[in-house]
Amino acid sequence: MIRRTILVVALGLQAAAAAAQTTTPAPAPAQPSPSTPASAKPGTTLETFEARREKAFMAADTDGDGKVSLAEWTAFQEKRKAKGDPAKAFARMDTNKDGFVDKSELDAFLAKRFARIDKNGDGVLGADERPGHKTAPNQEQ
Repeated sequence: MIRRTILVVALGLQAAAAAAQTTTPAPAPAQPSPSTPASAKPGTTLETFEARREKAFMAADTDGDGKVSLAEWTAFQEKRKAKGDPAKAFARMDTNKDGFVDKSELDAFLAKRFARIDKNGDGVLGADERPGHKTAPNQEQ
C-alpha cells in the first residue's frame, strides 16, 4: 500500500514537473489582411483619390441625373465659397462640351490630376504630394 502511494505521488510529481517545463508557444506574427497587400504603401491610391472626389463632386448633382450641369456646379461652388471661376473649372472637366460633366469625364479629369500631383510616379500620393498637406508644394488644384 505504501509502495502504491509512493508510486502515485512519484507519477504525480513527474507529471507536474513535465507540465511546468512545457512552454506556451508564442503567438504567430500577425498576417496581413487579404484585402491589404503586404507591399501596400501608405498613402492615397488613384482609386481612393477618385472615389473621394467623385463623392464630393456628385453632391453638386442636385437633380440626381448622374451628371452635373454648369448651373449645378456654379451653385455648388458658391455654396462651398470656393475660390476661382467655376465656369473655367467646369470647362476643363466637360471635355465633350455638352454642358454636363458625367462620371467618365470626371474620372478622366481626376486621373490626369492624380498623375500631375504624383510627382514620383509611384501610383500613390504620399503625405508630401497630397493637396492641402502642409508639406505639399503650393500648386493650383
